[in-house]
Amino acid sequence: MRQTLRVLLFGLIVMLIATAAAQASASPPVLLKEGMNGDDVYRLQAKLQEFGYYQGTPDGYFGEQTAEAVLEFQLDTGLQADGVVGTATLATLRDYKPAAGQASRAPGENRQGLQVAAFAKQFLGVPYVWAGRSPGGFDCSGFVWYVYNHFGIQLPRMADGQFTAGVAIGRRSLVPGDLVFFSTYEPGPSHVGIYIGGGKFIHASSGADEVTITPLGKQYYLERYLGARRLVR
Repeated sequence: MRQTLRVLLFGLIVMLIATAAAQASASPPVLLKEGMNGDDVYRLQAKLQEFGYYQGTPDGYFGEQTAEAVLEFQLDTGLQADGVVGTATLATLRDYKPAAGQASRAPGENRQGLQVAAFAKQFLGVPYVWAGRSPGGFDCSGFVWYVYNHFGIQLPRMADGQFTAGVAIGRRSLVPGDLVFFSTYEPGPSHVGIYIGGGKFIHASSGADEVTITPLGKQYYLERYLGARRLVR
């Protein structure tokens, strides 16, 4: 009887050791995510900044701005866009080589686009009004229509029509003044805004109930992003 108990006890101990070893080997890699801080986060920010995704000064704290930069990098490189840095994101970031002519996301000479963005910012806080296209109230496409009309550029009134204007550009080529489009309340280009640089765009938002500035890396818009068009050079 005692011998049997010893055998059972020994078997249980071996099983526990094997289970613990298996769990240790299967443990997920260390992740960098929002709320963390330290040298690893600092190095992450510096790398993202090198490629033009992180616009701030690296400080070693994984805050909202860092998460948005990670999301944009993940989206551009075909990774799962969750804003959390695991081994796949780290490996892709380590080996990343921007396409020719896209070494940086920073805008070059783009005077009129900067003027468009600056003019658009004057209307921050203007209330959202369905079908509105004046400073008394804008909807998304009415806001874009009004801003560009000020610069003598005639656009279709609705977002789906504006999606056919100008030339298509990739996300990594965005500069201030470009239009960014999203599929929101219906399939296809149903929402539009004006990229202002720094990974942000200005738009008349029904959710905010006013003209507001939003990070392009915000999860809601990342999931609904359709493309961008350039109207000025």
